[in-house]
Amino acid sequence: MKIRFMGAARTVTGSCFILEAGGHRFAIDCGLHQGNAEIDKRNWDVDIYDPPGIEFMLITHAHMDHSGLLPRLVQKGFKGKVYMTPPTQDLLRIMLMDSAHIQETEAQWKSRKQLRHGEADTTPLYTQKDALASFPLFATVAYGAPFTPFPGLRITFRDAGHILGASMLELTVAENGATSRIVFSGDIGRPAQLLMKDPTEIGEADFLFMESTYGNRNHRDENDSRDELAEAVAYSYGKGEKVIIPAFAVERTQEMIYSLHILAKDGRLPADMPVFVDSPLAIQATEIFRNRKDYFDRETKLLLANGEDPLTLPQLRYTPSTQESMEINSVKGPAVVISASGMANAGRIKHHLRHNLWREGASVVFVGFQAQGTTGRKIVDGAKKVRLFSEEVAVKAKIFTINGFSAHAGQSQLLDWLGNFKTKGLQVFLIHGEYGAQQELAGLIEDRFGLPVSIPDYLEEITLEGGREPARVEYPEKAAPRIDWEFLIADMETRFAQLRERQGQVEAKGWVEQTELRDRVLEVNRNIAGIISELGNK
Repeated sequence: MKIRFMGAARTVTGSCFILEAGGHRFAIDCGLHQGNAEIDKRNWDVDIYDPPGIEFMLITHAHMDHSGLLPRLVQKGFKGKVYMTPPTQDLLRIMLMDSAHIQETEAQWKSRKQLRHGEADTTPLYTQKDALASFPLFATVAYGAPFTPFPGLRITFRDAGHILGASMLELTVAENGATSRIVFSGDIGRPAQLLMKDPTEIGEADFLFMESTYGNRNHRDENDSRDELAEAVAYSYGKGEKVIIPAFAVERTQEMIYSLHILAKDGRLPADMPVFVDSPLAIQATEIFRNRKDYFDRETKLLLANGEDPLTLPQLRYTPSTQESMEINSVKGPAVVISASGMANAGRIKHHLRHNLWREGASVVFVGFQAQGTTGRKIVDGAKKVRLFSEEVAVKAKIFTINGFSAHAGQSQLLDWLGNFKTKGLQVFLIHGEYGAQQELAGLIEDRFGLPVSIPDYLEEITLEGGREPARVEYPEKAAPRIDWEFLIADMETRFAQLRERQGQVEAKGWVEQTELRDRVLEVNRNIAGIISELGNK
């Protein structure tokens, strides 16, 4: 079997793996590449996927970094079946239409700007027509129900505990007289998170392709995270300002509603503080959650059986229209605003940040992973200003980063899940993670389990054969995008600003702090040396 890594290789977006076995060619996931401008360009270069040559696809879940490139591949000639769970189908129908609308809207905005400068207009990556054309290809599969797309391949979807309908994939491949068991973890959920069941424990595999988003850190306890959310609410309520929560429309928004429901029960959410869900997609997704209650965990089902709905609040307000969204920022006084996108790089959240990020009494609460190059990542990393709608906006609001709400397993949880495998000779491949996090997790896996670990690169191809070291083919001409100098320079400015702020505190904090400061200066100098080296190579 051959596997080529089309995305989520040393990064967290663009998940897609093209497999060849028994004379057949198929794909697992087809996600959007997200991040800086150079990484975004990968979405346009889909000829390297050979869409007409893909016989079928398996979608692990509905997040756009795992499914959002599907209409583009359909546009370019993909016509096969797309297998997924029933909830994933429900969510994907609304999410792909929303993504297509965003693609069209952004293309129109860029076109108007370019035409004013005498330049050609912009074509959207794909349209709502392309999204609609993908829907007839959908085929649903229940958890735990094996199926055989072609002789010699058996596939079973397992509950990943990540978001509604999210799956792990177990593949059994019979080829050249040998049988191999392969597991793709998809995104592994965080045990005991609200709404979702715990991720399925799997014990047998020859090859494991495992996500590593949080391979270098653990999450805070969920109760601690709710305490921190309550702190943000109390801070901004006391100052008459808003709490802005960038949240993914699917799962994270619903978990935030549930968390605020708990705070309200505990008397820690003021009854006169409205909570706005300002995302048409999140509103539709919440309705799908309500209609798929049979996929909830036992605790949530018990609440519902007792007449308590954790997805509602007395002061909850949905704002589906643009006009209703705009009115949120014209209303004075405290409020909680949950809006997409979760990384603050698109959607209505950008408007709320422009109106509130510069207000000293406001709070911005990040409750999910922030990929490199996104607006959310720059704010989390300590930027003093960020660009929103061609305007430099000062960061004066109080910033909270609460990773305890993540739908991804943390480092120790990933290791615990891996510990369920009993197969001798298991080979592990780390995907869907930034390289530094993957290196740390790989070291822990090798130390704790004695298993061989590989970290594939973008567009690398490997050949798997049971009992043998994988053969590898690399494609260095496409292995990395060109350097995004604008992002690097902004990142260095942020680092220097952090150093200057720390330096002002050093004298009062003794030699330990001075040593830390020295180490950080050395790190920045090494980064500068690396940039200079890259410039020389160019």
